Amino acid sequence: MDYFLQIIMAIAPAVIVFLTTALFLKKQNEREVLKLKLELKKERQDLFLPNRLEAYQRLVLFLERIHPNSLIMRLHNPGLPARAFQTELIAAIREEFDHNVAQQLFVTPQAWAMAKSAKEETLKIINIAGNQMNELSLSTDLASKTFELVAEIGSLPSEIAVDFIKKEFQEII
Repeated sequence: MDYFLQIIMAIAPAVIVFLTTALFLKKQNEREVLKLKLELKKERQDLFLPNRLEAYQRLVLFLERIHPNSLIMRLHNPGLPARAFQTELIAAIREEFDHNVAQQLFVTPQAWAMAKSAKEETLKIINIAGNQMNELSLSTDLASKTFELVAEIGSLPSEIAVDFIKKEFQEII
């Protein structure tokens, strides 16, 4: 029994030193992993922040370009039949959207949903105005009717979306 006790007395300090060292190394390793994660997050932010900023800029530009007033002023052709002009306006909105679809990677889902909703609501406005045209109506008639609808609505979906995106952008910065 004495012999067994002597072995335990000899091994016990070594076990305590081993456990203390293992615990210290584990804590040190956890700190290093946390430090690496923080560095990686910072590098990722540094890498993606310029892309995010550009995405917000492009999303605002998209919304401004599909605003019915600027869209009509940009594409207006006085001699064009109303139906052809309506088709041209819808095609321009869809083309703008398709051109900016990748921006959803860099903006929040809420910002992207607002942009999509603004696009859909703008299409509805143009279609409502277009459905009130007859076969002899010209693009000026469609433009006038669209401007009337815009005036009745008050805050347009694209304006609401721009305000939301500007606010969100300020929170990022």
